[in-house]
Amino acid sequence: MRALLRAAAALALLTVWLLPSGQASAASYSVAMKGYAFSPASLSVPAGSTVTWTNYDTAPHDVKTTSGPLSIHSPMLNKGQSWSFTFATAGSYGYVCTVHPDMTAGITVRAAPAPAKTSAAPREHTHTTPTRTPSRTAHSAPAMTMPSASPSPTASEAAVPQTAQQAAPQVSQQPVTQTAASTGRPLDPLLVLAGLVAGVAVLCLLLVGSRTSRAQREES
Repeated sequence: MRALLRAAAALALLTVWLLPSGQASAASYSVAMKGYAFSPASLSVPAGSTVTWTNYDTAPHDVKTTSGPLSIHSPMLNKGQSWSFTFATAGSYGYVCTVHPDMTAGITVRAAPAPAKTSAAPREHTHTTPTRTPSRTAHSAPAMTMPSASPSPTASEAAVPQTAQQAAPQVSQQPVTQTAASTGRPLDPLLVLAGLVAGVAVLCLLLVGSRTSRAQREES
């Protein structure tokens, strides 16, 4: 039973990891203040990244920008202390330690890439062929009339078959339109995997509940 619960938990974690997230977590970078120098002296990071400075010298150090889109000035850091800053604005930043002007370095912050545009789904088009009613032309051959005892149909009775013939092609075209419109998008495999994980978890809970109730009955 414990093995089944562990398998269900592993599948649930795998599903959460596979599901698409809104944004990826921002990256973190470290700069060491050691030997009266910044290491690395040149750093390139994407926008939204966090840079942490840590002092490893016995002398105090700080961080103050000399150029760039923003003005940054950290508190004085003693040995073992750290200070972090998140760069949200792209550009080139130059900074220095005010206590030791020879300690200079720079950071280049790259602009975040623009989100990809999703193309719209193509619209479904249905083609209908117009029905044409046969018309008599002046060059058509004369019709042969056979003597008949039945009376000739009136104008209202003769119009009924033509109306039925015109309506027949329209009825036969309805299944084509419905078939074209009924085509849907395929199921997302991640949703199917999430459903399977949920089913396994529910099955494990039912088995645990049945084992617990059976044990209580045996004890009573």
